[in-house]
Amino acid sequence: MTQKPLILAIETSGRLGSVAIAAGPQLMAETAFSAPIRHSAEIFPAICGLLERFAKKPGEIDHIYISGGPGSFTGLRIAVTIAKIMSLANSVKIVSVDTLDAIAANATDYIEEKHTKVEKIGTILDAKRGQFFVAAYENQMGQWKKILPDCLMTAPKYLERIAGSTEPIWLLGEGLVYYKDKFNADGIRFLDEKYWVPKAAKIHLLGWQMALADRFAEPLMLGPDYLRRPI
Repeated sequence: MTQKPLILAIETSGRLGSVAIAAGPQLMAETAFSAPIRHSAEIFPAICGLLERFAKKPGEIDHIYISGGPGSFTGLRIAVTIAKIMSLANSVKIVSVDTLDAIAANATDYIEEKHTKVEKIGTILDAKRGQFFVAAYENQMGQWKKILPDCLMTAPKYLERIAGSTEPIWLLGEGLVYYKDKFNADGIRFLDEKYWVPKAAKIHLLGWQMALADRFAEPLMLGPDYLRRPI
């Protein structure tokens, strides 16, 4: 990759969506939607606003990085559809980022801001019907290594898997918005709520790393990672 591609990053997996624009590894700007569940209404105005701000045109976008799931069925479909259209229209390269990994990346900001030691984290999204999309990570030299892969669990089962070690495990993710009390247990701590939301800036951060490793998605095969099929 000899030049800095113009990158559009989209996060529509959760309640609060956002988009970002970047030049290679350099994040230029990020725009969050004005309220929860405003993805369909605000995503195109937000994208156009960012492009106009930097005097760019849609045809100049080289890469699009999306939050691929798990998460909101409707939100994930929006991002996948936009990515496929851009790929077919302008040969834009696509990277699909794991949503739980993007949430985990927020913990680094927490550590830097609070100067707090955090060795293990767990990410949680509401999957409805008493279940949650979850994963767990360990801090290895400043990188979050996944120690429990993305899966679907009840809160008691998840706590059984992750709690009880000598190191506390810190939880974050939008699944805690209404169900934080379900995850109270010995050895469990919670990051501040502002770190629970997946962000387009983190989709760019992780997507760029994947792009450098040539981990682009095949447009015709691209689909949301639901973990559980929609009803």
